[in-house]
Amino acid sequence: MPALDTRTRWLALYTLCLATLMIVLDTTIVNVALPSIRDDLGFSQTSLAWVVNAYTLTFAGLLLLGGRMGDLFGQRRLFIAGIALFTLSSLICGLATSQAMLVAARAVQGVGGAVASAVSLSLMMSLFTEEGERAKAMGVFGFVAAGGGSLGVLLGGVLTDALDWHWIFLVNLPIGVLVSVLGLRLLPKITPRRARLDVGGAVTVTAALMLAVYAIVNGPAVLLAPAAVLAAVFLAIESRIGAPLVPLSLFRRRNVATSNIAGVLWSAAMFASFFLSALYLQLVLGYDPLHVGLAFLPGNVIMAIFSLGLSAKIVMRFGIKGPLGTGLLFVATALVLLARAPVHAGFVVDILPSMILLGFGAGIAFNPMLLAAMSDVDPLDSGLASGIVNTAFMMGGAIGVAVLARVAASRSNALRATGHSAAAALTGGYHAAFALGAVFALAAAVVTTVRLRIKAPAIAPEPAADAI
Repeated sequence: MPALDTRTRWLALYTLCLATLMIVLDTTIVNVALPSIRDDLGFSQTSLAWVVNAYTLTFAGLLLLGGRMGDLFGQRRLFIAGIALFTLSSLICGLATSQAMLVAARAVQGVGGAVASAVSLSLMMSLFTEEGERAKAMGVFGFVAAGGGSLGVLLGGVLTDALDWHWIFLVNLPIGVLVSVLGLRLLPKITPRRARLDVGGAVTVTAALMLAVYAIVNGPAVLLAPAAVLAAVFLAIESRIGAPLVPLSLFRRRNVATSNIAGVLWSAAMFASFFLSALYLQLVLGYDPLHVGLAFLPGNVIMAIFSLGLSAKIVMRFGIKGPLGTGLLFVATALVLLARAPVHAGFVVDILPSMILLGFGAGIAFNPMLLAAMSDVDPLDSGLASGIVNTAFMMGGAIGVAVLARVAASRSNALRATGHSAAAALTGGYHAAFALGAVFALAAAVVTTVRLRIKAPAIAPEPAADAI
């Protein structure tokens, strides 16, 4: 890869971040507009779920394949193709006049998003090889990836209220075109690995992931059995083939395995906390969508302050392990506080402290989590490692939302059966779910503290002032 000057590298990073923001927003921006979409296109409550599920299935199922294809066929090429597909399908979503048209376009959106997301992190790692700059760049990238979801709630409310639901998709058009143009000009051409694609591995792992996500999101647990069988077939193929889609030796690397396990646990806690706290604010406290987004704003601001500067300094001073464990403990504490929020909660006293702690936790932990996941990886496998860590976060989020939502519903039903009011029963259900989420975050902190083996870096000089 030819050397790029500092300004070009940072502009390339901002291009990757803009693409990541667009893709991450699309996982949450739709949630706020679902009632409008249902009324306009005549969805039933059951079929409406496919507006979300069609995107989730293809996105989660193709992350691993997209990452390896980037290694084999060129990461810049795959990134541009993914963004182009995502942008075109966003246009079709925005112009959709039928249920089938919207659901099909959402599935294609997931394909494009998976391909672009799977190689984004590896492209960022290729752009920044010096330790101090990489930590700072990872902070920027991590903030966009972690904070984009809650920003989507706010933006979805604004666009749906001010215009209509079509614009939550159409807003992607100028962004996608800009990202494609800048990507062609700024992103490096990395010589791909010359190897054949492992078709058998690609088919089995993609099918296994899609079945698993469908079973987790929609509840037919019987599908977990064929998903497990396909996963076993995939492992058998990978252990015997000369050029596997996923070299199993990658998971024998302590830091890679540990950080991905922790990533599943942490994202289970974080995704579920965003989802359930938004429901608590709306269904118990009576917030409208716009005010739900504003409630998340303090945490996003704190996350930005850490991710866009302080996180890199903390990593360079204390290494990866300590800040990661500390950030995860902040997240666990925030969820414990939410598990005590009353039926008639005041925002400043009962909600704001949790949002602040979530901001601190995510802002401190996200950067070292990504650095740990990529720390032991050969550059030729960086696209695959990027796909793996994205898959870990996606699967963790799906598992977390499904498990914690069921815990909340079960507890709420039990409380209603004993005579509690609807609001009190809902609150009790959310309390149980937040408490379990805190356990997930605490488990992630323990895993990283005990298992990670990463030497603290030497303190490096700050990047040049013109870096940003």
